[in-house]
Amino acid sequence: MGHPLGAAGGGRRGGEGRPEYSGARRFIRALPPLVIVGGVAFDLATPPAYTAAPLFSAAPLIAAPFFSTLTTLLTGIAAVLASVGLHLYNGTADEIPSLTETLTVVTVSALALLINRVVRRSGERLASARVIAETAQKAVLPMPSERIGGLQCAARYEAAQADAFIGGDLFAVQDTPHGVRLVVGDVRGKGLDAVEAVAVIIGSFREAAEQERNLEGVAQRLERALAREGTRRHGLDAFEGFTTAVLAEIPRGDGSGTFDGFVRIVNRGHPPPLMLYADGRVEPLEPGEAALPLGMGELAMWPDRGEARPFPAGATLLFYTDGLSEARNAQGVFYDPAARLAGRIFPGPEELLDALVDDVRLHTGGGATDDMALLAVSRPATGQPERRRTMPVVPPGGSGHRA
Repeated sequence: MGHPLGAAGGGRRGGEGRPEYSGARRFIRALPPLVIVGGVAFDLATPPAYTAAPLFSAAPLIAAPFFSTLTTLLTGIAAVLASVGLHLYNGTADEIPSLTETLTVVTVSALALLINRVVRRSGERLASARVIAETAQKAVLPMPSERIGGLQCAARYEAAQADAFIGGDLFAVQDTPHGVRLVVGDVRGKGLDAVEAVAVIIGSFREAAEQERNLEGVAQRLERALAREGTRRHGLDAFEGFTTAVLAEIPRGDGSGTFDGFVRIVNRGHPPPLMLYADGRVEPLEPGEAALPLGMGELAMWPDRGEARPFPAGATLLFYTDGLSEARNAQGVFYDPAARLAGRIFPGPEELLDALVDDVRLHTGGGATDDMALLAVSRPATGQPERRRTMPVVPPGGSGHRA
């Protein structure tokens, strides 16, 4: 944790490219033949009373979960031939113990083939399930384009549960006749109910963003959509289902295609977005008036009020769910995105999110207890170079666990 994390880091990287994983794969590939060779060496170096049959039996079992059926079969054949060859060399091929050992190696090799088939079928089913999950995520929660209405956009969805692709966090960006509109939210609960609510909110937002004249109308449409959804739920969710959300609108000017230089925000109980200015300053856009989350209209009713905030050229808006702000380190200290990002600048929103995700992993030690959705929207300045000087999120020599 003593090395700095560059803001232009490579984002999410799988373990396949890491040297330690490559070395482990090479070792696994070499292990079955090494075991057979070791068994032959052991048998030749010891008296006939000692047998290498356990090593010959182990070789196909090692190959079964990691290699193809053909490789497992060839490994089993090699193990059987090594066993028979040694018995012939020692002149014990016709003895009962030798025949029993050879039969054991043959039986274990056959079982290894069966294990290989089971593992391969399970892997195929898992791969199919992953493809279905990825397709569902793209359908329910599509990634926004890199450029929308002249703005630069980037989004991330980091699931707390391994191999989970989508949960209760959501984001959407849409270019409309009223400007670029977006929503970031967090549905209460987990599982299929949360995913269903995400689909309802995203679908309603897509329609309302085009049709409603103002952002307050979009919020009310989402409120009504969740109210209709709540009538179809049963048990606790029918009474306690809600969604924290922040909606934003970046209006254009007098038809020239340029932006007015401000953003209008409606916050319904969601963590405030951060405004990252071109000089490294960070400002949380706290709502002037607290509001209940979406789906809780029965508890209190009041008109939504959009708040206009300056959005100068060269600045970036960062929206996030509480999976970011509530990420804890080993000492229980929450992650503070405003403090961590203060004084840092980034070439664009993609690099900002890459660095932020890496920094959260450093802070938490790689573990997370909640999903995290991130959305960054940048307004390029006139004549701004494509890439600017990059500052690391973690200062050189920093611990990554700053309170």
